[in-house]
Amino acid sequence: MIPTLAGRIQTRLFLLATVGLAWTIVVVPFLPKRGAPIGDVYAATIVALFVVALLGMGWELLYHAIQQYRWEKDWPILYALVEGIPESVLAFAVVDLLIPVGPSPITFYFHFISTWVVVWLTAIGPLRMVLLRWRFRGGRIL
Repeated sequence: MIPTLAGRIQTRLFLLATVGLAWTIVVVPFLPKRGAPIGDVYAATIVALFVVALLGMGWELLYHAIQQYRWEKDWPILYALVEGIPESVLAFAVVDLLIPVGPSPITFYFHFISTWVVVWLTAIGPLRMVLLRWRFRGGRIL
């Protein structure tokens, strides 16, 4: 079974709240800081993660509408990786508006891309081993 809209939203939020947050905590000390204290960088990346989660629910609605024109009502797993490109541009614009002295583009994109890849790899591998029935429930976590 392919993930339903509710399943994709639940999976996205679950992975960002667990794997994304854990990855953020690990990777922030290695990000370029532009002279900002580490606490400010942590705050900015957590806000960015929250923005991506909120905007992601809207993106899922758009992706769901587009997928209805495909025969399988889904698309190849590589497309899920490429979805991050337009999402990153919008997320950076929103984070830049929310945080006056926010992360530099290099910091933001390094964090976004690395988090996106880690979450994507978790979704296509370990998630399916840990939540055995995930696939049969349309991707719903709850």
